[in-house]
Amino acid sequence: MTHYDDFGGHEAFVKLVHEFYRGVRGDEQLRALYPEEDLRPAEERLRMFFEQYWGGPTTYSEQRGHPRLRMRHMPFAVTPDMRDRWLLHMMAAVDTLELTPEDDDRLRDYLTRAAYSLVNTMGEGA
Repeated sequence: MTHYDDFGGHEAFVKLVHEFYRGVRGDEQLRALYPEEDLRPAEERLRMFFEQYWGGPTTYSEQRGHPRLRMRHMPFAVTPDMRDRWLLHMMAAVDTLELTPEDDDRLRDYLTRAAYSLVNTMGEGA
């Protein structure tokens, strides 16, 4: 068993990422960070990344190579405000899952640490 299995496998990650992007679609400032008109490709990439990270299929690396999260996010201004917006929508998405308290804490801790690690600018005038 992996955390992927503990969290509910593929269907749980589909739900998590779909709910997250539902929030992104309604957040004008965060949505501006996604250059694609259609968010489905971004949704698929994030789902594949999460599935691989948590012990599921390695489709992400097979299709896209090493995740290199910081490098992939460098073209975008990831400010503390954008981090907080991302976390707001991601935590709301986690709320839709039926996780044990331990798995819920594990997932939220990872998401929070990842979001903080990707901040690459303090914002305008910094």
